[in-house]
Amino acid sequence: MQTQTSGETHQTLAESLEASLASQDERGPSIGELSDAVGEKGFGLLLLILSLPSALPVPAPGYSTPFGIAIVLIAIQMLIGRQTVWLPERTKRVRINPKLASKMIGAASKFLHMIEHLIKPRQRWIRSQAGQSAMAVVIAIMACLMILPIPLTNTFPAMVIFMIGVGLSEEDGLLAIAAFAVGLCAIALYGYIIYLVIREGPQAAEGIKDWIKARLGMGPDNAG
Repeated sequence: MQTQTSGETHQTLAESLEASLASQDERGPSIGELSDAVGEKGFGLLLLILSLPSALPVPAPGYSTPFGIAIVLIAIQMLIGRQTVWLPERTKRVRINPKLASKMIGAASKFLHMIEHLIKPRQRWIRSQAGQSAMAVVIAIMACLMILPIPLTNTFPAMVIFMIGVGLSEEDGLLAIAAFAVGLCAIALYGYIIYLVIREGPQAAEGIKDWIKARLGMGPDNAG
């Protein structure tokens, strides 16, 4: 995922992620600083970063709601065709704990290095306004699912946003299609959970959560 054009070397996605999350502030990077640092990767890299605490096995309680709200705002701006990100000052001031930022860099970089040979520019409709609008609708729905305080964590919807972020950053429309398919599965799963909660009460959803966590070997719930 690293190319050289006119003597200029471009960063890989993993390198862009590491550079964006690096902060001289001992309190860690803020969402505003991340928004300013994404550069040419634009919406994609910022979506990738904001979905990370929930998408990867990095327990981060308390981040899903503010990050989910920021992702919804980004999706709306993609839908209306904005080229740059605008976020409210209150949202921009939210900071990522330095230890969490370090864990995010390590987990995401390892994952991206594993799959980078599979990612390439293709089906570049994803960069068109129609493509971005279609992705924005999926992102908004997934972000709302991230915010909802229901069991099974927010891993599935965050993974969809993460994959779309990679696809947007690398102009990989095929990956975006795969993310859309996972998104449909996430919607079906959450719909079933909500149905169970309405029909049988919260304990039914808790039972499903424990069953899936046991099968996947997941650690403590990272929903915040």
